[in-house]
Amino acid sequence: MPFGQRYPLALNQALRMRCAPLSPGEAAGTRSCHVRGVSLTLCNSAPSLAGRTTMNDTYPSRHRTSDKPQEKRSLLERLTDFISPEPESRGELLEILQDAHERNLIDADSLSMIEGVFQVSELCARDIMIPRAQMDAINIAETPAEFIPFLLEKAHSRYPVFEGNRDNIIGVLLAKDLLRYYAEEEFDVRGMLRPAVFIPESKRLNVLLHDFRVNHNHIAIVVDEYGGVAGLITIEDVLEQIVGDIEDEYDFDEESGNIIASPDGRYRVRALTEIEQFNEAFNTHYSDDEVDTIGGLVTHHFGRVPHRGEKVRIDDLIFEILRGDARQIHMLLVRRDPLAGQRERDAQHVQT
Repeated sequence: MPFGQRYPLALNQALRMRCAPLSPGEAAGTRSCHVRGVSLTLCNSAPSLAGRTTMNDTYPSRHRTSDKPQEKRSLLERLTDFISPEPESRGELLEILQDAHERNLIDADSLSMIEGVFQVSELCARDIMIPRAQMDAINIAETPAEFIPFLLEKAHSRYPVFEGNRDNIIGVLLAKDLLRYYAEEEFDVRGMLRPAVFIPESKRLNVLLHDFRVNHNHIAIVVDEYGGVAGLITIEDVLEQIVGDIEDEYDFDEESGNIIASPDGRYRVRALTEIEQFNEAFNTHYSDDEVDTIGGLVTHHFGRVPHRGEKVRIDDLIFEILRGDARQIHMLLVRRDPLAGQRERDAQHVQT
């Protein structure tokens, strides 16, 4: 079976990405790349890189199929020739693409996205969902005046709404709909709810991404085999598996540093912050013998890659996962353990 037929849904998403031109003359001829089928069809004029063998030789020996001088051939033509003939396995295709990256045929971001597409085809909703215990949800019994401060703190665009308990999700509230409340219009929360979409834990991410796009839906409630709510997942969660961490207006930019203090005494910390820098900022003494970054330290304490919303206490600090994917943590929320001082006093009392 051709390689593309084994991963059809993951690769058929119209994933637009930028291909770095190799020369100024190539920029105009290079169009938005799409990952479509195995073909990785890079533009309408480029032949499929999957189903067509344009050369009789085999990898790694590759030759041009055009009579054009090498310097006049576009990036698309060079890459088309490079990935020929059709790879026989996913591993071989990735090896070819990595080789193409080393030869500057594709840039690092494009390679990372292609690798992300393959990963999405193998993951399911349970792998990246926000667990039920960490879901930011609204109780329909509360008035807007009661739950709006919570919404302002969390700063999401959509919230699941439950009635009675979290297994009874009755809809989704869009934060923008609260403008009617502030406009002093007649406001009925129940009447503002959008229908909730429920999916099984086992749903593949590539299929889910397709459904999100087709149905113009951005959030789904994940249920287990018994019908109970297991968590939630958003289109952003899925896309981050492909393109990496997606920051919005509530995230800090590259110029603001790795550690940002909040008025409430908490700190947002990039997971890639070096242990030495973190120790200086928080007056801690974490060792960097086994790991280099604070994200690595937190992952080490979990013994696995933690999910968003999970927490761990390391000495006197509590770390909460703000952002991450199936491979690594991206951002942490750090605060002092309010009971740390009491435990220290209790320990001193026992010693005396």
